[in-house]
Amino acid sequence: MPSATCDTFLDDIEDIVSQEDSKPQDRHFARKHVIPKVRRRNTQKYLQDENSPPSDSTIPGIQKIWIRTWGCSHNNSDGEYMAGQLAAYGYKITENASEADLWLLNSCTVKNPAEDHFRNSIKKAQEENKKIVLAGCVPQAQPRQDYLKGLSIIGVQQIDRVVEVVEETIKGHSVRLLGQKKDNGKRLGGARLDLPKIRKNPLIEIISINTGCLNACTYCKTKHARGNLASYPVDELVDRAKQSFQEGVCEIWLTSEDTGAYGRDIGTSLPVLLWKLVEVIPEGAMLRLGMTNPPYILEHLEEMAKILSHPRVYAFLHVPVQSASDSVLVDMKREYCVADFKRVVDFLKDKVPGITIATDIICGFPGETDQDFQETVKLVEEYKFPSLFINQFYPRPGTPAAKMEQVPAQVKKQRTKDLSQVFHSYNPYDHKIGERQRVLVTEESFDSKFYVAHNRFYEQVLVPKNPTFMGKMVEVNVYESGKHFMKGQPVSDAKVYTPSISKPLAKGEISGLTEEFRNRLGNHLNSVSHTLDATQRDSASSRMALPLQRLHQDCALRMSVVLALFAFLFAFLIKVYN
Repeated sequence: MPSATCDTFLDDIEDIVSQEDSKPQDRHFARKHVIPKVRRRNTQKYLQDENSPPSDSTIPGIQKIWIRTWGCSHNNSDGEYMAGQLAAYGYKITENASEADLWLLNSCTVKNPAEDHFRNSIKKAQEENKKIVLAGCVPQAQPRQDYLKGLSIIGVQQIDRVVEVVEETIKGHSVRLLGQKKDNGKRLGGARLDLPKIRKNPLIEIISINTGCLNACTYCKTKHARGNLASYPVDELVDRAKQSFQEGVCEIWLTSEDTGAYGRDIGTSLPVLLWKLVEVIPEGAMLRLGMTNPPYILEHLEEMAKILSHPRVYAFLHVPVQSASDSVLVDMKREYCVADFKRVVDFLKDKVPGITIATDIICGFPGETDQDFQETVKLVEEYKFPSLFINQFYPRPGTPAAKMEQVPAQVKKQRTKDLSQVFHSYNPYDHKIGERQRVLVTEESFDSKFYVAHNRFYEQVLVPKNPTFMGKMVEVNVYESGKHFMKGQPVSDAKVYTPSISKPLAKGEISGLTEEFRNRLGNHLNSVSHTLDATQRDSASSRMALPLQRLHQDCALRMSVVLALFAFLFAFLIKVYN
């Protein structure tokens, strides 16, 4: 591990005297009208400098940090936790990349473009001489890549130690923490859930219920980073949800690489967790389930239908199919067939009328024939999924699919384009114009013209920007629809439901500062304060050296004048008496 370096050195006190200063011999032979030069000092600026460390200080805890996150909601939750811990320790989290001293880049390894953005950001940070800490699935899965050499890395299960990594990086060290969390040899779900965090949206809490999965999909790079399934205990997840509601959150997202597999490693199940969570959701607040693969939801269909019918749970489920060809699914090692997927969708649509089923499709997987692709097109035409994520296949390094015979790039692009045209050929919300819906308002639209709300089926509804609606559940009449949204006008006699008696945290405010963390924080801040005080004393001493030296120079100058006058008078008297 390289040692810390110092870029600037304090000049020797003798070197502070400039070339323009009078030399000792000049002062010794001065004869008349010697007037010391007085330099005016900007007192306000001097006091500011005295109270703050130099801009290039390596004292941890005082720098500005810019955090960039790519990828899934699990990654976003990790980013929020890292931001909260750093802010709690005194770092300033900034949205301005150029003013930041350090960039924390939280990566996604699902597709090539996401990694390309990550790599380009590293290059830009290096060009701008920023300190860099890397996080997320890319460095966790392949920490030895050339463009990662010499850079600090915080592993996906080590985010509770982000402060240590940032501190060492600021001091000039390269640190890598990539280990797994274990308890008595058993792998844990990850860092503790009660860590401080800064929610990107103070109204939405993202809770990771487990990390990793039970699958071994041939195209997936995320498995290399997140590993096998490791679930958090039910009580810890319920406690986190309670705390979130106490902080004014009105919407909870459950996330993981596969929520349907939750609990299989600790002797419980997803329905058990969901029924416990439903008990603590206040009126007017909502719970949204994350992605689940077909194999692990099949045995829970009856219970899942009941839960998704609950008034405080969105009737929404993300179930990736990836392909409607069984031969392609076998090559992908998806562990289900198209009939299994259809069984899940048909059962839930029957038991939960109006439910939104979102799905994913990969175009151009190795070995996919035109007939295979047409089977996928037919599936989309049959179900007309309102939410469809279409992905062109990208071979990820180190995965079995990367070694298979690839479909030509032009064919992959054309199939992606063709399927997109099928998706845009239907409007899923036209039949809902005129409906009266209850919607939960949680954010502002990208163009800042509307507030964004979601109805019972997690369909996006744009409403007027009335500040009293934010974080509330209101009733609207749907008057317009688009491909991905509806527009609603609040009804005159609408009831406004306030989900929580607690006021939401302000944007950027830290959540979850437990007593234990406050104690650790206090010890850390005392240490930083002592270091800062010592540095400020050294800095003040160096700044005071110049004024003191000039004072000594002035005194010496005056003494030399007195001595010269005395010598002149003494010589004159001797001449007179002689």
